[in-house]
Amino acid sequence: MSDEKKPKQPARRIQVKIEVPADLDATYANFVVITHSPSEIILDFAQILPQKPQARIQTRVVMTPLNAKLLLRALGENITKHEAQYGEIKLPRQGPSLAQQFFGFKPPAPTGEE
Repeated sequence: MSDEKKPKQPARRIQVKIEVPADLDATYANFVVITHSPSEIILDFAQILPQKPQARIQTRVVMTPLNAKLLLRALGENITKHEAQYGEIKLPRQGPSLAQQFFGFKPPAPTGEE
């Protein structure tokens, strides 16, 4: 047997064709409730107005933990690019929850519907 290492094959890039339907409606969200189970991460997106402690979930996205972590990495990369082009996104100082700072109330604890 030879001790020579075989050269690594270059990673193959697979192109995925993405189709965006012409009639696809965009959903605006400024609030998200995130819950999880051992096998899923659930993102419930909603719209909420300041001083109105009521929100209706508009869109639910269910992902595997792996896909959620890949999304987290992709979001980080895109935020870095955004800030390089448009400047730093300033977050509120530490203190009350972001929901309380932005909307003036504490969000309800998620219900155990899953």
